[in-house]
Amino acid sequence: MTVHKGTAAAQARSAAPDRPGRDDPRAGVFAGVFAGGVDAVAAGAILTVDLGALAANYRLLRDAAGGECGAVVKADAYGIGMGPVAAALHGEGCRHFFVGHLAEGAALRAILPEASIYVLNGVPPGAERQADAAGLIPALNSPDQVAAWRAAARSLGRRLPGALQFDTGMTRLGLSPAAAEAAAADAAGLAEIDLRLVLSHLACADEPHHPANAAQAALFARLTALFPGVPRSLANSSGIFLGSRFRSDVARAGAALYGINPTPGETNPMRAVVRVEARVIQAADCAAGTGIGYGHDFHADRPMRLATISLGYADGWPRRARGSAFHRGVRLPFVGRVSMDSIVIDVSALPAGALGTGDLVEVIGDSQTIDDVAGLAGTIGYEILTGLGNRFHRRWLDRGRAEP
Repeated sequence: MTVHKGTAAAQARSAAPDRPGRDDPRAGVFAGVFAGGVDAVAAGAILTVDLGALAANYRLLRDAAGGECGAVVKADAYGIGMGPVAAALHGEGCRHFFVGHLAEGAALRAILPEASIYVLNGVPPGAERQADAAGLIPALNSPDQVAAWRAAARSLGRRLPGALQFDTGMTRLGLSPAAAEAAAADAAGLAEIDLRLVLSHLACADEPHHPANAAQAALFARLTALFPGVPRSLANSSGIFLGSRFRSDVARAGAALYGINPTPGETNPMRAVVRVEARVIQAADCAAGTGIGYGHDFHADRPMRLATISLGYADGWPRRARGSAFHRGVRLPFVGRVSMDSIVIDVSALPAGALGTGDLVEVIGDSQTIDDVAGLAGTIGYEILTGLGNRFHRRWLDRGRAEP
């Protein structure tokens, strides 16, 4: 096996000095809230987030929603960085933000002191004062959560902001129709809550013709009529594209913000936000018949030129997703199994010497989207995006330019 040295450009890059995390804002303004980034020279892979594309996606979704559009930034903004994402969306006029957990809401409050921040899972028992101290608005999903929030209001001697979530057919979170009707009839109980929103979640919005969509919209309309004057929120990313029946006062845009297709089976209307590139660790020749990777699942059927890249399932790349890397538009198939820290690719389609140690190949981007990778792994783009690990150097682009 013959090992090739890197290209001159790659060697120059590896020798150049760099400041740790110089283009990662989480190493500055967001330090102490989120983990810092990995130095660009030291990192085996680069994750680039295009905040300009994110902003364009928000504007498209807001226009399609026909009203206010909130942003779902739970799970660290689907894994790409809640701080920079929330700041960019706030700059576009977004004022409603949705997180999953109280701790996420408290971290976001440190960044956005005046935004409305809703906690979709509600407040864990005993954490009501923490939620109040952070100025959060819990989704009250059960009679127990409603009762606990009312008790906290009485203890503090003032009304507390809250939202009521209804289970209209998702069968996951929310007040049953009977519980919602009981809450509406309890005038004394409602008086203790500053009700900011009533909401529900669509179970099948990515299937436009699924009968559950119409059934949920009808039930939501009936239940929200019991709370006149309270803003309503029904449509998620895919729901925004279901038509006027699903429009309400505040849409909740989530995965589509980050480039995931909200209309499966149709052309993706969203711009790509995330690009992932991995560095070549080693380039080598191998003879026909050579076994490659764990278990020798793959044997070279001809003399091949290979490269091993610094990416694996520890970085969130699914072991089942035997896809390809790309270099200047040329497809470079994976060969052998995905390892924890590395993947072997076939670079025979490139001219000899075109790719060497330290060079970058693209694994998520224009040539292979998040949804493409999800299809290879038998999962959804949400899981791919939220699974990206913390070993990447993260770059933030503002309208195509790297932030200083």
